[in-house]
Order: sequence, then C-alpha cells, then structure tokens
Amino acid sequence: MRSQSVSAGESPSQISLPQTENHKQSRTSSPPVVPKRASGGFALLDSLHRHGVDYIFGYPGGAILPIYDDLYKVEATGAMKHILVRHEQGAAHAADGYARATGKVGVCFGTSGPGATNLVTGIATAYMDSIPMIVVTGQVARPSIGTDAFQETDIYGITLPIVKHSYVVRDPKDMARIVAEAFHIASSGRPGPVLIDVPKDVALEEFDYVPVKPGSVKLRGYRPTVKGNPRQINAAIQLITESRRPLLYVGGGAIASGAHEEIKQLAELFDIPVTTTLMGIGAFDEHHPLALGMLGMHGTAYANFAVSDCDLLICVGARFDDRVTGKLDEFASRAKVIHIDIDPAEVGKNRIPEVPIVGDVRNVLVDLLRRCKETGVKATPNQNQEWLNLVNRWRDEYPLIVPHHPDSISPQEVIVEVNSQAPNAFYTTDVGQHQMWAAQFLKNGPRRWISSAGLGTMGFGLPAAMGAKVAFPDEEVICISGDASFQMCLQELGTLAQYAINVKTIIINNGWQGMVRQWQQAFYGERYSCSNMEVGMPDVELLAKAYGIKGMVISDRSQLKDAIAEMLAHKGPVILNVHVTRDENCYPMVAPGKSNAQMVGLQKQPPKAAAEPVYCSNCNAKNAPTHNFCAECGTKL
Repeated sequence: MRSQSVSAGESPSQISLPQTENHKQSRTSSPPVVPKRASGGFALLDSLHRHGVDYIFGYPGGAILPIYDDLYKVEATGAMKHILVRHEQGAAHAADGYARATGKVGVCFGTSGPGATNLVTGIATAYMDSIPMIVVTGQVARPSIGTDAFQETDIYGITLPIVKHSYVVRDPKDMARIVAEAFHIASSGRPGPVLIDVPKDVALEEFDYVPVKPGSVKLRGYRPTVKGNPRQINAAIQLITESRRPLLYVGGGAIASGAHEEIKQLAELFDIPVTTTLMGIGAFDEHHPLALGMLGMHGTAYANFAVSDCDLLICVGARFDDRVTGKLDEFASRAKVIHIDIDPAEVGKNRIPEVPIVGDVRNVLVDLLRRCKETGVKATPNQNQEWLNLVNRWRDEYPLIVPHHPDSISPQEVIVEVNSQAPNAFYTTDVGQHQMWAAQFLKNGPRRWISSAGLGTMGFGLPAAMGAKVAFPDEEVICISGDASFQMCLQELGTLAQYAINVKTIIINNGWQGMVRQWQQAFYGERYSCSNMEVGMPDVELLAKAYGIKGMVISDRSQLKDAIAEMLAHKGPVILNVHVTRDENCYPMVAPGKSNAQMVGLQKQPPKAAAEPVYCSNCNAKNAPTHNFCAECGTKL
C-alpha cells in the first residue's frame, strides 16, 4: 500500500548512512563533536529530544526498563515528559491523537511480549489513517532472541503489514541514525507509523555516542514526489475550465499537507462545491456556502447526489475507499476524474483518473493556483450556476434532520448542543452511530476532528482526546463516545486523573452497540445477537467517583443545555452520560453494494407554499416545484 517508502525488510547496507555532526566538521569551521560515553537508552531519548519530542505515552516493563531508567534522569531535567497510561493500546491512541492535533510525530513506548502486542491495534489505526508515529518497544536481550525467552515476541514480524518501516536495533551505535531515519520516514511522503524494537542489552550497553542532526538523513531509493508535474497541472486546469458540474472531493491528505486555504481558493475561483471524507473533515469551512459536508455511506444526501451527477470529480488527498464510493462502478460514473495524491500507489488503484497528479496536495494546489493567476484563468460568468442551483435545491429538500422525540433526547440533539456551546473545540470520537452523527453535525476546523476512519477502532476516542489535550492544554477537548465504545478503554480515566488532563467525555448512551443493532435491524431480520449493552453498563457517576473525577448522568431534554454548560465549566475531566432514544438510526445510509444515489432513510422536506417554478437544467423547461423529474425530458430535477 505504501509506495516510495523504505521496505521494512531492507538491510542496513541498502540504506545510505546519514552524515553525523562529527562527519560534517571536516567541511566546516565548527569544532569537532566530541563523542560522549552513553548508553543505548540515553542515545534513544536524546535523539527523540533533538527531534522535538516533548511527550511520550507509554507503560514500562522488564525489557524496556533500561530505557525507563534513563528516562527517569531525562525527565528530571525537564527535557521531556512521560505520560503513564493504563494500557498500551491507550498509549498508541494517545500518541495518534497528539499527532493528528499537532501535525507532529507522536511517540509511544511499550515493553516486549504482551506490552508490544497491546500496541498493535493502535499501530494499525495510525497506519490506516496515515498518521506519523514512532513506536518504541523493548525486546529481550540479543542472545535470547529466537529462543522463546520470557516475554519474547517477534513484534517486528507481527507489525510488518501495518507500519511504514521497522527496525530492530542490533548495535547501540546505530541508535541515533535509526531515530533520525524513523522520523524522516514517518513524517515525509505519505505519513505513517515506524517501529523501533530495542533489545534490553542494546539499551544498557555504553558506547561513544555522537548525535545525528535532524533532517540530515539521506535514504537511497526513498524520494517521495512532492511537486506535481506541470503538464498534468495544465491538463487539470483545462478540465476544470471545461466543466459545468465540478465537485471537489477532499480527503485526509489535505489535512496532512495543510492545504485548507488552497482548497478554499480553488473552490471560490471556480465556484466548485466541496465534499469531504470522514478523514477530510475540517479541510474546508463547513459554514461556507460551497460546503456539502461529508459524502459516502452516512454522508449528506446532497453530497451523494452531487457526486452521482457531477461531470468532473477533483479528488484531493483521498483514496476512493469503499465507505465513500458505495458501488464503485457507479461512483461518479458520469464524471472525468482529476486525482491529486502524495502516494502514487493510490492514484489509479480503485478509479483510473483522466488526469493523475502525484505530489504533496498543498504543493500541487499552490502551483495550480499560481498557474491560473499567471494565465488569467478563472470561472466564466455563470459557468456553474445551474449546477449550484441544483445542488442548493438538494440541500433545501434533503437537509440533515435533528429529531425531537417527546419522551427522550435524540443523539443528534446532544451533538448539536455541545457544538453550539463549544464550537472551536477539538473533538475526538469513538466508532459507531455517534461517530457518524458527530461527522454529520459538528462543524470542525483543520485538525480539530480526530476520529478512527480506516480501521474503525472502538476505544480510540478517550485516549486520543488525552493526547490532543496534552498537546493543547489551553484548548477545549471533547470526546464523543458511545456506551459500548467507552468501555473499551475506560481504564484511561486513571491517566486523566493522575495528570489532571481536562478532557470532557460525552457518552451517547442508547444501551446498544448502536451501529451493530442498526445493521441487524436492516440486514439480519431484526435478530439482535449479542448487541445489547444494558446489563453490565457501569454506573458512570460511581465509576468517575472511583477515579476521583466528575461524573454526570441525564435523561431529560430539559437538563441537556445546563448539563453541557456545567461540564464545560468544570476545571477537570468530566464524564457526561446522556441516555438517548434507544432505537434511533443513523440516516441517510447507503446500503452495501448500492450506489451513493440509492440512500435509505431520506426525509424530504415539503416544498414551500410560495415556491418558485423549477427550471430543468437540461432543457430549461418550466416545472412545478413538486415535480421530481422534468415533464419534458425526464431529467431529475
């Protein structure tokens, strides 16, 4: 999947060594770097510090104790801070959340054997969503490797399919080089996690340590393409100027490259509506009149209609995954495609584009906009006006609905209310119905939406929020969870309590594994096998009290506004358990194997009494506002 990355099995002889500081001194007037006698563990920590690491999330154990012993001394200097999690999965998710919120590389530690394997779910989560992360695991001593020693596991082999690259440090003299390479690989090209496995005796062994300067590594064969081909950029501009129904389809690559301003400029220059993937949320201002929200399985109706009817699809940092496309051969079937992505393996993998452009998304868009400015290219008057009118009519006819039940709180009401009171917060989510409602109704800025998209990891939300809050202690960080997801990593409440990490968690509690129940209702004859979570659900107030933090429970709409205000005002972590409508389903929904235009659960708004006549976009015939299809030519109105 990861092209242009260093092969995980590549031997050191295939990788050119970086120039260390003492190598460089022969070509400069600076004094030579004097090697310092140090352990492999110190070399690791010092190298992490030199690469800007402020926080490490981890859990100690036998094989990694030498590194923790050195960490004890390093922490005393204030150079770095370690956050002790309650489970290694929490460490990986916290490092992931830190990376998503900051754009920096997240770092987590775990010991050998079960400590390392507990990190696997978090590593896979980061890999699927292209999140830069350094994962350091302890390992048994070199002579014991391969002997089935106590707590020995081949974490290098286990994680090969879910990392961008892996290392086993066989010699402490390689430590500084390996860390420098790991940061370069994790953060360049298409980002991803990198594993560094450190045998116990390597961490203990002393040697003459010489640091490696960050950014000095040169890896033979690893040259990610960051600039788009000018000829392809010109071809893309030509297609845009010829289009009459263009659509921007924006994914997580736009977030990773920081391209939100360029996307806005492109959309406004040519009046192009913008839809985002789950990973792309925040890349475009969702209050903007050109914003269509999320597309795909639980996307907005107007985004899914738009992608079905567009004549040009401009894919920016997305990968045509199945939750977006539905039935692939009917996805944007009338459209030509421009695909911009840093990873050449993704371009053409699921959909062959007319214009492929490999490069960093922001770099490509900067060059495209510059070319438009130089040549005076822009939208002609009313070039896309009929298309915008049609899209806006879909928006009016098929809005997202917030139900108001007389005897219960709807989940959507909770999402809307918390967003109104904390519009600029960082939001993390777990996975399920609450995640999709949050994606539909929250309005997020860049990097303020943090959710497991590719792997769909329950238990992600709370530790990810922990990582984001550690990164931005003065910002509001809110986790939207479900009653089932919350129980996957609730032990991290202990971490919140120990470090007074002021994360607010809202549990959308319907007593079910909500999305499982919805699928069982829709596709499995209402046979609700093992999806009810009522029995065994902890008393949240008592649970929070046991950890020394604030817990709240509400079930009445009249309590909602004040409860959220109280939660946000509290100076410390809070869990707010909101009992919501038990059988609410998440709509719209594209059933598996169906096209995006074939959504279920649509609620069409009745036409306004004084509505104007509708003119057909194909033949311009006048139609009554109640018509769905043109009476003259049959075109969908």
